Order: sequence, then structure tokens, then C-alpha cells
Amino acid sequence: MKFLDQAKIYIRSGSGGAGAVSFRREKFIEFGGPDGGDGGRGGDVWAEVAPGLNTLIDYRYQQHFKAGTGTHGMGRNRAGASGDDVVLKVPVGTQILAEDGETLIADLTEAGQRVLLARGGNGGFGNLHFTTSTNRAPRRANPGQEGEEKWIWLRLKLIADAGLVGLPNAGKSTFLATVSSAKPKIADYPFTTLVPNLGVVRFDDHEFVVADIPGLIEGASEGKGLGHRFLRHVERARVLVLLIDLTGEPEDQARVLLQELGRYRPELLERPRLVVGSKVDVAGAHEWGELSVSSVTGEGLKPLLGRLATLVEESRAAEPDEQGFVVHRPEPEGVTVERGPDGAFVVRGRPAERAVAVSDITNAQALSYVQQRLKRLGVDRALARAGAREGDVVHIGGFTFEYEPG
Repeated sequence: MKFLDQAKIYIRSGSGGAGAVSFRREKFIEFGGPDGGDGGRGGDVWAEVAPGLNTLIDYRYQQHFKAGTGTHGMGRNRAGASGDDVVLKVPVGTQILAEDGETLIADLTEAGQRVLLARGGNGGFGNLHFTTSTNRAPRRANPGQEGEEKWIWLRLKLIADAGLVGLPNAGKSTFLATVSSAKPKIADYPFTTLVPNLGVVRFDDHEFVVADIPGLIEGASEGKGLGHRFLRHVERARVLVLLIDLTGEPEDQARVLLQELGRYRPELLERPRLVVGSKVDVAGAHEWGELSVSSVTGEGLKPLLGRLATLVEESRAAEPDEQGFVVHRPEPEGVTVERGPDGAFVVRGRPAERAVAVSDITNAQALSYVQQRLKRLGVDRALARAGAREGDVVHIGGFTFEYEPG
């Protein structure tokens, strides 16, 4: 399976269906009255963590996702069907960001987690909904509410218990293939590994996940090589394993690795880590005072795995307990008026924009309702305070009106 750790996609929730204007007309039944049904609700766009995925490759071939539109209401008080939802399947460790690539929308770290990305529009009311004691035959209905649309980034950060970090050709892939059932590409030239690989290690009664991170070079924290695309995969690792090629200059390699980790995320230097020399079978005489292993002959692997398993267990135990859900309730939105560069007045505020958007202002009854609604919201008073005069142009949402003091 090909590996992809970043994708930009377009999502759009479904628009609500329009309400119906209809009257009951049957033989021998007078005063049948209105019976227009409500429109169906538009579909939502969700993201859900699928436990079997470890790549975003599906989003290379499809970048546009649109939820279903609600069906229009009909006569005989028949409501329209709701639109179908769209569920984006993503792997564990996926971050969802806004179009700017920086604003975090959600961080999905557990299988089964779901997050709502775009809410479908509400269906419009049919004329039956507007029946009152003084208006027995309303001839208006609401159009459906428009759905939301946006571009978002999906960014995968692998979740592993231990991350293998080293310069190119340090023996990381060979180590992973030896201690787990993973089958990464192995060759005798640098940059053999171009994408991260995961392997499950079972040692005694312990089981943990090890990630093979592609080789780092000096300047990776500044974007050299693949830079941050490599380094971000070690952010979630509980323990870091720095593999040092003993056939080269061990001290220089350790300095470069620690330097790049610290420049990218200073907190990575505080993670539990093991500094391990590799290729001890071909290194010959050396004065390496740390752990040393050979992935080919198996020399030193058991002591290393034992220490690594202990560090992983200690890191798991030290993690804080999960906190409960935090509910953020938005403050009530008011209405503001600004003067545009062309001299027109622009009314901003979700309540006012919604009042205009969900009404058919070509209908006299609906227009009268919108005027009353805007007056209750304080739009008239806000325009008067801003200096609006009769005949001035007023923009609300995507609609334009002439101001008439009421």
C-alpha cells in the first residue's frame, strides 16, 4: 500500500430542501387549508477514525466530497427526505486543519472517534408551519438553508510507542525488519526509506509499536530534505531510539540528531531516549560506551529490547488520565453595521444573515416577516445609529435593500 501523510480536500455539506406551498383541495371538503410540508435536512460531513488504516492515500484520487441535498417538501403535509451524510475514513493520528494549514480543527488519536466537519442546512418550512389564528391561508414557504463548504487539510502524524531516528543508511529499516514482522525496503544506499514504516514488536510479555522514520540530514529542522514531513512523525512517539552508525563518526551523528530534534521541537529532547550504536558486526574496534547492536547477527538486541520495553511501559504509566469533554458554548452573536467603501451599509451577524437567507423575499408575506424579524433583532436601530438615511443601500448577506426608517 502506498503511503501518503498529507492531503488537501474540499468538503460541502448538503443544502436543506425547500418547504412547499400547497393547499388541500378535495371534493366535499371546504376550507381544506394549507398542507405544504417541510423540506428535508441536508447531509453532514463527518470524519471518522478507521482502525485498519495507516495512510491517506485514498484522498490522492478523490479530493471533493459533497453530502446529499435535502428533498423539497410536498403537498399533503409530506416532509422531504434528509440528504445522505458523507463520512471521511482517516487513520489514527490524523489532524484536521483549516485551509490556512495552521488552525487545528480536530486531532483524532483513537479508533472510532468522530468529528463533525460541516453541518447540513436545515430544511425550509412549508406553508402549513405559518398558519395562525389570523392568517389561515399563508402563501409563503422558506427555502432550504445553504450547506457549508470549505477546504481542509488532513495531516497524518503516526502514533507509535518508539520512534527510530538516525541519519540515512544508519540501519533503521534493518533493525525494524529484524525485531518485527514489518518488511521495509532495505538497500545499501542512503535514503532507501522514503516513507515511515510501522512494526509491532513482541518481547517477553511486552508488545509495542515501533516507527521507522526516514533518515534525517543536517538542516532537516529548517526544511532540508523532506524536513518537517519526516520530523513530525516522531512528535507522538513516547520513546526515541537514536541509531548511530558505528562505521562513521558516532559523536558527530549524535550531535546532529539531537540538534535537529531540539530545533524542531525543544520538548523532544525531554523525551525518554536510548542512544544505540548499530552495525557493531562491521564497525571493528571502537570506543562506543552506549548500547550497541547488530541487526544482522542479533548481537545486543535482547538487552536493547528489554530496556526499550521498560521505557515504553514507564512512559505509558506516566501519561495523565484522559480528561472529560470540554464543551465550548459560543456567546450570543449580535448585529453590527459597517460603512463600506462605496458608501453602502453592511449588516453583519449570523441572526440577521440567517433571517434573510431562509426566507423567500420575493413573496410579500415573507418579506413582511423578514422586516419584522430584522426589527426585533435591532437592525433598524443599529442602522439609525450608524447614520443611515432613507434610500441608502444596505447589504445583508448576499441581498441588497434600500433603507426605509420604520
